[in-house]
Amino acid sequence: MEVMKIDRMKMSTRTGETQIALFLPSLRGGGAERVFVHLSRGFTQRSLSVDMVLAQPEGPYLSQLPPKVRCIGLGSRRVLHSLPRLVQYLREVKPSVLLSALDHANVVALLARQWARVPTKVAVSIHNTMSVATRHSRHSRERLIPVLARWLYPKAYKVVAVSQGVAADTARFYRLPLDKVEFIYNPVVTPELISLSMQPVEHPWFSPGEPSVILGVGRLTRQKDFSTLLRAFALVRRERPMRLVIVGDGEERARLCALAHQLGIDEDVLLAGFDANPYRYMRRASVFVLSSRWEGLPSVLIEAMACGTPVVSTDCPSGPREILEDGKWGKLVPVGDPDKLAEAIIDTLDNPPAYDPAVRAADFSVERAVEGYLNALGL
Repeated sequence: MEVMKIDRMKMSTRTGETQIALFLPSLRGGGAERVFVHLSRGFTQRSLSVDMVLAQPEGPYLSQLPPKVRCIGLGSRRVLHSLPRLVQYLREVKPSVLLSALDHANVVALLARQWARVPTKVAVSIHNTMSVATRHSRHSRERLIPVLARWLYPKAYKVVAVSQGVAADTARFYRLPLDKVEFIYNPVVTPELISLSMQPVEHPWFSPGEPSVILGVGRLTRQKDFSTLLRAFALVRRERPMRLVIVGDGEERARLCALAHQLGIDEDVLLAGFDANPYRYMRRASVFVLSSRWEGLPSVLIEAMACGTPVVSTDCPSGPREILEDGKWGKLVPVGDPDKLAEAIIDTLDNPPAYDPAVRAADFSVERAVEGYLNALGL
């Protein structure tokens, strides 16, 4: 993927105006980043011209951008530092719409629109239950951003939340009228997802005749609460031979390894690291577990369902209860309760759900999401 740098952009390289620009810190592994890649593909399939504008043009999803998407690198390690170059981009390109995600990028996008004084409509998307995320924040910067957001979000053309629960939380937390916030489910299920899920997994744990595998996927952070999953797995393994694979990386890797050793389960736990194709693990797992303390709309839960894998999830705010329709498509358990989580895992293994979870996952297609955004953005 060729990346254009803002300081030497030549606008003559594109015929006609940019209709929609997507702004993110980077394309490092994460749910919001994957969502924007899917949206960019969906928008170009509708013959829209799309720019992916990144504070720092890096990350594993960079190679997944469609060829028709122009990637613009602002060359800033920190999102706030990208503000002057984003202002320059808006003045030079004047996209019809700028859509951003993640609170710090949303704030920068709205400030840039004000300073650039261009007619671009700025829409911000909220991918998390921010009242909970802020309460668990350990950095002063993360507590300052919501203060700025409360001032700036009313100036957005549209505030988009990724679930009904996030929409209600967003309206309360940012003191917005509820009709100012629109919810659009994320574009999660794609033909590529199903195709990628068919690719082989080379690890011997997935060979025929091996014990069943419980799977977790996500960043190794406090939010995802893989500690509770490890404790639940220790209880499950007392009942039967099992293995646990967690796909993802993050700052809690060392702590989770130490906990697995303390629980005496380290020989049956694999922290596999980040993998751009977690779907092949999902298809081969006996059960997928989401153990999060909070979410917005957990894509990994939907992706596992699309692969036809039985799922168990914490009933965290927000998203899992909506996705699973109050437990119709998979068991919901209290947050942070390894005993209840272990019970739900064992029951799911012994009594697989009567419904195919892929049927529900189809409601979260790229086509539906793109249609929702086009209507919301007036394109």
